[in-house]
Amino acid sequence: MTGLSDLRIPYGAYWSTPFSRWQMSLSNLHSMKFAAHVAAKTAKEKEWPLKVLDHAVLGVTIPQEKSFWGVPWVMSLMGAPSLSGATISQACATSPRCISVAASELCTDDAEASLIITCDRTSNAPVVIYPNLQGMSGAPEVENWMLDNLKSDPMAHVAMVETAENCARDWQISTQEQHDVAAQRYQQYVDALKDDSAFLRKFMTLPFSIPDQRFRKEAGVLKGDEGIRETKLEDLNKLKPTREGGTVTFGGQTHPADGNAGMVVTNKNRALEFTKEPGIEIRIVGFGQARERLAYMPAAPVKAAKNALEFASMSIDKVDVFKSHNPFVVNDIVFSRETGIDVKKMNNFGCSLIFGHPQGPTGLRLIIEMIEELVLRGGGNGLFQGCSAGDTGMAVLLSVRDTRN
Repeated sequence: MTGLSDLRIPYGAYWSTPFSRWQMSLSNLHSMKFAAHVAAKTAKEKEWPLKVLDHAVLGVTIPQEKSFWGVPWVMSLMGAPSLSGATISQACATSPRCISVAASELCTDDAEASLIITCDRTSNAPVVIYPNLQGMSGAPEVENWMLDNLKSDPMAHVAMVETAENCARDWQISTQEQHDVAAQRYQQYVDALKDDSAFLRKFMTLPFSIPDQRFRKEAGVLKGDEGIRETKLEDLNKLKPTREGGTVTFGGQTHPADGNAGMVVTNKNRALEFTKEPGIEIRIVGFGQARERLAYMPAAPVKAAKNALEFASMSIDKVDVFKSHNPFVVNDIVFSRETGIDVKKMNNFGCSLIFGHPQGPTGLRLIIEMIEELVLRGGGNGLFQGCSAGDTGMAVLLSVRDTRN
């Protein structure tokens, strides 16, 4: 049986589209069709041997027309009609869960090479009608898939921002501290834009051609992530908390976005067929998951990260690169307080707080960025952690070894 230590992420066998703030350039593209379009184009450009792939995982959290058909449909759209696998929907933890599912399939020797595709469109999310014959006059229940769920957790009965406020109160995190870190996070993202976005070009095709709704011709071009707002400390300090008596402002939280990302995970025997640099070895070292008390979502990644490190028998001082899915800047401050990691050491080159949160693909883009930062360092260990709906967290621990020098 294949062990976790035998799994590889072939270097360069991944991609991310630019992320576009909701209701902007990607808002009218069917997210699954769009992801299949980008995946097919990427596979052709990178000369991936699609016939070698024998498993697939799709991560998508917002229903689209025909999304009932999941993995088989997306694989057929991208030109790999023999592939099937799992369709995963776990809110903000969808990406790490997809990698975990692919790893499980490979470890049981049921597959040798798995393609992960994650996609979402927070724009124009569906309004769902549920039959309710016992309702007044038989009126149905109506749910706005995105907005209603962000407004109210059915277990804790609070909006997601209240979970950040609870953490800010208990860890005594002021608005000023949140703004200080948010301003720094923007400057870290600016580093990814240097030299004509050299860092982003390692995994993102720029300029990015936006297809029309029929995926037949170009409808526009993105030079990079869309809708990013310059974040200056003096401007942040003018903002008021979104809740009366609270601390979290709009500058201390992310924005919904649209986009997709993908990755190939293989056993070590197949990795060379997909890698663009045989001298770089990327291993999956461990996973962690956890659940916090009700309405304390930003704190959940702390436990998840500790579980991943314990699984890998690794101390946190052996981690060289930290990336987080931080819908609230409070996430990073709590993580820093609880682990002793300098908050300034986290999220070099960007994070979801700044470039946005399309849900399904957010974590995968962050993990890809973590890999590229480790390669720039010449190797090392990287820890991704992030929170998710239901006061849960997930973490992924990777190790990169560069033998080229």
